[in-house]
Amino acid sequence: MSKIKDPSLVNRGKIQYEWAKSHMPILNMAISKMKKSKPLQNTKLGVCLQITKETSVLLMGLKELGAKVICCGGNPLTTQDDIAAFLESQGIQIFAWSGQNRLEYDWCQFQVLSYNPQIITDDGGDLHIKAHKSKIRILGGTEETTTGITRYKSMQKRRRLKYPIISVNDAKTKTLFDNQYGTGQSTIDGFLRAMNLLFASKKIVIAGYGWLGKGVAKKCQGMGSKCIITEVDPIRALEALMDGFEIMPMSMAAKIGDIFITCTGMRDVINQNHLLSMKDGAVVGNVGHFDVEIDSKFLLSQKIRPVRPNLDECILPNHKKIYLVSKGRVANLIASEGHPPEIMALSFSNQLYSILYILQNHKKMQAQIYPVPDSVDNRIAIDALSSENLEIERLSTKQISYKSSW
Repeated sequence: MSKIKDPSLVNRGKIQYEWAKSHMPILNMAISKMKKSKPLQNTKLGVCLQITKETSVLLMGLKELGAKVICCGGNPLTTQDDIAAFLESQGIQIFAWSGQNRLEYDWCQFQVLSYNPQIITDDGGDLHIKAHKSKIRILGGTEETTTGITRYKSMQKRRRLKYPIISVNDAKTKTLFDNQYGTGQSTIDGFLRAMNLLFASKKIVIAGYGWLGKGVAKKCQGMGSKCIITEVDPIRALEALMDGFEIMPMSMAAKIGDIFITCTGMRDVINQNHLLSMKDGAVVGNVGHFDVEIDSKFLLSQKIRPVRPNLDECILPNHKKIYLVSKGRVANLIASEGHPPEIMALSFSNQLYSILYILQNHKKMQAQIYPVPDSVDNRIAIDALSSENLEIERLSTKQISYKSSW
């Protein structure tokens, strides 16, 4: 029995689903090709993803292919309640609502596991880790995020992984587009909605220069910001320097930045000392998966005042005012609506094909992390180009011969 916040939002959710679906042709094509054969017939899928209009297109597609879908939200605050209402109306078991506390968030995941799913699709690793502590026989799983894959690598290193997990996050058609273009755009959207301040001329401190950080930095630069990058990886720091950005440690950047955006997946990136040294009026926010990158507990333990939706004013012991976006949680999904549907069509096509791959090949797979097969990555890229009526060159016989010569 599903549990959501407000079933009366179903019509609004249906409209949002239809809007997203009309902008996800790659995923629609993949589902259409397999609709008759129903390759997921009677397969129970446990899904823990951000409940957005884009996710609803994937979940409805999985249902069309015959799967029994049971889902919950990938974050306590990000569920779009109109989408949850729509999914429930379509016969999908869903346990998700916005504004959950930690106990409610965990309860929803345990509800998904109570259906004994055969394949798990996760966003961050919480559902997979709970599954590892249960006695459910899982055929395999997929993972959407860098954060989740980092956790499973630790489990694999200690031989604690019990079933194969495909790293959708590391597919080229996911990382190069979702992590860079999707996060870049949705982060700007989230911060603008939260604070409605000018980006041009501001000093924006971006923690981390992986694909997320690159995407955020490029968008901020394009809006006229002066970007400062903090990094622990010397190669990435050098790359950021060559891309035209300033490089410095957070201890220095904290004193001069106007807006701070963390995208590292690591804890304590902005700590109490950094916060105390910031300018009066600085804005801090996070787009990493968990709320551990900024010391939000310290900020929220001060005198606080909500000043705008998803923006809290925190008055520090030194009387400076620091503004926290979305309570330090994933701002691009809470203060805005997440990635555009065109981007999520790429990521969710990877999820779809990876689920099918596990179903067909789980008997041959070991308890380890697997990449998305290159054939799948290339198929999705070709489908994406085809949806734009674009063609690419093909190597001639002579070129193939030349390529293999020495």
